[in-house]
Amino acid sequence: MTSNSILRAARRTFIAGAAALLVSAVAVPSVTPTFAADGPASVADLAQGLLGAVVNISTSQTVKGTEGPGAVPMPQLPEGSPFQDFFDDFFKNRGGDKDNGAQKVQSLGSGFVVDAEQGIVVTNNHVIADADDIEVNFSDGITLKATLVGTDTKTDVAVLKVDPKGHKLTAVKFGDSTKMRVGDWVMAIGNPFGLGGTVTVGIVSARNRDINSGPYDDFIQTDAAINRGNSGGPLFNSAGEVIGINTAIISPSGGSIGIGFSIPSQLASGVVDQLRQFGETRRGWLGVRIQPVTDDIAESLGMATAKGALVAGVIKGGPVDNGTIQAGDVIIKFDGKDIHEMRDLPRVVAESPVGKAVDVLIVRKGVEQTVKVTLGRLEDGEKLASGEDGSNTDQNKGDKAPAVSTASVLGMTVGELNDETRKKFSIAADVSGVVITDVSKDSAAAERGIQPGEVITEIAQESVATPKDVMDRIGALKEQGRKNALLMLASKTGELRFVTIRMD
Repeated sequence: MTSNSILRAARRTFIAGAAALLVSAVAVPSVTPTFAADGPASVADLAQGLLGAVVNISTSQTVKGTEGPGAVPMPQLPEGSPFQDFFDDFFKNRGGDKDNGAQKVQSLGSGFVVDAEQGIVVTNNHVIADADDIEVNFSDGITLKATLVGTDTKTDVAVLKVDPKGHKLTAVKFGDSTKMRVGDWVMAIGNPFGLGGTVTVGIVSARNRDINSGPYDDFIQTDAAINRGNSGGPLFNSAGEVIGINTAIISPSGGSIGIGFSIPSQLASGVVDQLRQFGETRRGWLGVRIQPVTDDIAESLGMATAKGALVAGVIKGGPVDNGTIQAGDVIIKFDGKDIHEMRDLPRVVAESPVGKAVDVLIVRKGVEQTVKVTLGRLEDGEKLASGEDGSNTDQNKGDKAPAVSTASVLGMTVGELNDETRKKFSIAADVSGVVITDVSKDSAAAERGIQPGEVITEIAQESVATPKDVMDRIGALKEQGRKNALLMLASKTGELRFVTIRMD
């Protein structure tokens, strides 16, 4: 056999083998994927039973001239631009007379019925905010006028009421969002882009999400498609119970990219009940200002781990203004619920009934102890707090202050708090401690944002009144092997905060 014959034979053998591999590759038998029993084989029956309870919310608002939402602002042109007259004519005259320049702005959202007999509909507050007219459109084509029962801006929840007489409404009920796990199947129904009732399916992507939208952020994150117009619509579990109210998305385009957020039913259901009963919320109130417990603060307080909420101040006239809880305490458990981080406390307090007596576990000067607290009402507390203007009182201007003794410590210059320094830094008369007169650039104190005019009231939970007290406390902490010093600082108006400063 010639060399060419050998090459041709080898080529035929290679092609035949490749063809056999190709056939075997495409001939692999198809395997039907298996899903869990509650997986997405079909959600038709579930959706069919829920669509009637989900509604479209249509609102209209009257705005004046071209300054309302949706108006196109006049572009800023260079002075003397040849296009100035054109744009002046187009933008300034398009609204007609000033008195007749009002126009209607309409928007769409979603909602769901929770009480068919009473005609109670739940949606987002931002869906109906500032609306003059609210209409609820049902899946069977019926449109009913709605009245506003109550709203809560902190959780973005609103409750509406329609007259159900002569109409058979379908209602859904809240489920327990605390039982939802990452990976559980969920269904979202709403009215995206005004298209009408639309069903999307996904899973719970995450829980306890904080997106900085309010004081009680605890969102369920889902990859079920949520778009514009889905706001206020329900997020269902596989049993057809509402475990969330769809309220926000993260998207650069305005469409779903698989990152949507729902208010958990654990939070929303209580708000809905209060709005229905009172027309407003009535949340529990502890009357403290708090801040996070960092690793540095935990080490300064002798705590093994950083957890809980650090009390930075107590509001005058509040429930714990009697000394039950003090600045410097760390709240680690409230009414039997663990406080893992600072943001846990406002939520569990707000969910507690006004007037309830609860046990609060705190760490005070390294020792755990339980105190009993009777809660006030948050809404009353907000009014009280807003009245604390912190204005300075008149100082004795006729007395000549003695020479100020100072000390330099941890990158700060500290001095006595007397009439002269109070006047210089406008410090209120009821603030006591040692005043910071200067902060060295690039020092540990400067890194922590400490400013001249702030007052050191405590170091490691011990009061200080003179510069010598400051030096002694810092020296004692260094002898104990502490790496950080915990300072309680007062602003010129008396508002407190805690700061840790490195001592190495």
